[in-house]
Amino acid sequence: MDRFEAGNYDIIVVGAGHAGCEAALASARMGMKTLMITLSLDSIAALPCNPSIGGTGKGQLVREIDALGGEMGLNIDKTFIQSRMLNTAKGPAVHSLRAQTDKNLYHRVMKETIENQENLDLVMDEVEEILHEGKVVTGVATRLGCIYRSKMTILATGVYLQSTIFIGHDTFKEGPNGMAYAKKLTDSLKDLGLSMRRFKTGTPARVHRDSIDFSVMEPQEGDEKISPFSFMNEDLEKDQITCYLTRTTPDTKKLIQDNITRSAMYSGNIEGTGPRYCPSIEDKIVKFADKETHQLFIEPEGLDTKEMYVQGVSTSFPVDMQERMYRTIKGLENVKIMRPAYAIEYDCIDPTQLKQNLEIKGVENLFSAGQFNGTSGYEEAGAQGLIAGINAVLKIKGEEAFIMDRSEGYIGVLIDDLVTKGTNEPYRMMTSRAEYRLYLRQDNADMRLTEKGYQLGLVTEERYNRFLKKKSELEDEIERLKKERITPKEVNHILEERNIATLNNGLSLYEFLKRPEIDYSMLELTGKQSPKDISDEVKNQAVIMIKYEGYIAKQMKQIEQFRKLEKKKLREDMDYSKIDGLRLEARQKLDNIKPTSIGQASRISGVSPSDISVLLIYLEQKRRGNKN
Repeated sequence: MDRFEAGNYDIIVVGAGHAGCEAALASARMGMKTLMITLSLDSIAALPCNPSIGGTGKGQLVREIDALGGEMGLNIDKTFIQSRMLNTAKGPAVHSLRAQTDKNLYHRVMKETIENQENLDLVMDEVEEILHEGKVVTGVATRLGCIYRSKMTILATGVYLQSTIFIGHDTFKEGPNGMAYAKKLTDSLKDLGLSMRRFKTGTPARVHRDSIDFSVMEPQEGDEKISPFSFMNEDLEKDQITCYLTRTTPDTKKLIQDNITRSAMYSGNIEGTGPRYCPSIEDKIVKFADKETHQLFIEPEGLDTKEMYVQGVSTSFPVDMQERMYRTIKGLENVKIMRPAYAIEYDCIDPTQLKQNLEIKGVENLFSAGQFNGTSGYEEAGAQGLIAGINAVLKIKGEEAFIMDRSEGYIGVLIDDLVTKGTNEPYRMMTSRAEYRLYLRQDNADMRLTEKGYQLGLVTEERYNRFLKKKSELEDEIERLKKERITPKEVNHILEERNIATLNNGLSLYEFLKRPEIDYSMLELTGKQSPKDISDEVKNQAVIMIKYEGYIAKQMKQIEQFRKLEKKKLREDMDYSKIDGLRLEARQKLDNIKPTSIGQASRISGVSPSDISVLLIYLEQKRRGNKN
């Protein structure tokens, strides 16, 4: 096919999943002429697996995307059909918002947002080749013969590179849900010097709502008071749908054990590595052989469909086996499968080939984000897409890269884990990965990041003014609570009625709220309530700051120590082979990762504390030498 010059852009984004959408919107909103190329306009912000956004650790990512001026939080607030705050029985560090969404509406609303975005063009085509001069990327070439020139290119290809679907012993060269797949781009990336690998993920069947017996299942309702994902929303009211909890049975277990070789996972057909924290039902039966049953959820895919998602039973069994297996589950005895479950294998990269700004090492002007970088999940993808988009713009402007460190956000933890430690399986964000999670809570993401988003030019004036108002209200409320006092006479009779220890002396409302049993409702009973225009969001944040003051102060000291090591910078061109005292493994790892700081070097697998001591001594010697 003859090629022709189809247009010049500042930034081209390859792919329109959750990473591609955030990257393209960030680029366009920061003033860059942007092109998004997708295999199908029907796959924009698609939800090929669970039709939900958020969850443990992931909800924090969505709040941070929103605080920086991204789109995911706004989109899910417009399209959710059930919302629940998870882990509320535990402390605020692990509270995580999760919302079930109408998958078709989520796609349509995001597509409309992209279509209406100034500076952003959208085309349906397949990128087959990354154009470059030497190691400098100059644009892309497509299946339809189009050549698009660009200053920066962002790869957000998801699971579409050379993707293969597995259902039993049958394989199909296609993307999720029968979509087209990218046939040639992998070869072009290899020609550029990128090292590729194969990962795998999977999804359960979708079954017909009318074939389910919900009477034997446990209903899972949404929260009575809805917590928005976006800091631009305060009160959301919506009639929510019901999800259901059920379990597999011993019959499920026996059937799978007797037929395990019929699974693509256990027949040797699949070479790619799957996600540890979202295993197939076959994996659960094999790896947790002592468990007789497993919990699963039945979740609606939307308001305009009778498809129901069977969360917890992803599989690569053939269709006949899938039907037999699902019918052993409580409430699914007469189930009808509408879309079969499948596993999907795809090409991605080892993320240690990335710089912290998500630009690919050794290749100029090529960034990447999302599942192409070895992650799983819509939220991890969206977070990377936003950062890749921001940094592609900053590079064009000749400005310093935007690097969020581990003490600033879950996004910083995610990217640092990828580029510093790498991953041998699809990476999933969890609260346990964040060392400073009591500080990096979902409720304060705007306080941590909105100022940064405003400085970048992503946060609108409306959002910024809203943030400043909330910040001022919070500061004023904390000050009020410190100044106003309460006496035993005012409160003891209320405490006695509730079997709560009474006061011997008067104290400030601030100190009063530190007591575990006391909250704002107690203040209201004593007539010490806040001004009427203070939002519940501000009250909630004030209570957390007060009750956990000592723990937060301790964590801030840890963060201060962490940042001292991050400030000790290492040159990208440092020759570790010439530093005496470093072990051979450490030299190899340091040379491969090219850490930007002592802090990052200390987190590289294979670099020991003694190696860090050698580096610190080396830097001090260099500093003294430069002084002389």
